[in-house]
Amino acid sequence: MPDPLQNRWAAFWEKLGAQGDAAQVYAPLVAHYGEPHRAYHNLAHIHHCLEEFDGARHLASDENSVEMAIWFHDAIYDSRAKDNEERSAEAAIRVVNEAGLSAAFAQRVDNLILATKHIAPPNDPDAALLVDVDLSILGQPRKRFAGYERQVRREYDWVEEQAFAAGRGAILKSFLERERIFSTEYFRERYETRARENLKWSIGRLRGTAS
Repeated sequence: MPDPLQNRWAAFWEKLGAQGDAAQVYAPLVAHYGEPHRAYHNLAHIHHCLEEFDGARHLASDENSVEMAIWFHDAIYDSRAKDNEERSAEAAIRVVNEAGLSAAFAQRVDNLILATKHIAPPNDPDAALLVDVDLSILGQPRKRFAGYERQVRREYDWVEEQAFAAGRGAILKSFLERERIFSTEYFRERYETRARENLKWSIGRLRGTAS
């Protein structure tokens, strides 16, 4: 059965003018996203991000860099680690270099992936777009958002419940306290209000007060 994502990757590879076999890059990338410890940070997440990006790619100044960053931003994922984004960026840069693409392109992709650490709202417009794409799950309908929260909990199933509730609550609260969760008007109009409602609901649930 044809794999639509693989077909998309192949077309993207050709668009980039990348050297080498696209399938030989795609296979290990998919293997990473298929690791059994992933409940949310998997290929379904990448598919969702690509769909969100497709509706907003007109906002990108360098759409190829943003799309490459989407493909690789969670290539390495270990819920116990603190350097997932750095290692994911390194994986992307290796692919970019081996494909004979420019050092400038590699640097842009590196910077974009590191922006998905979500430490602070990004200043670079393409990073802002990528981060909004990555955060778009926060503004989905409640049923889907609740499923996302359950998936995140499964990825942290090694953390005791009270510690998880405290840590997760602090992360969600940090987004809620931002003046704007989404940096671009495009995503803010679509998801800001619902994202705030979802975050308040999840924080209440973690505290045992949500219905």
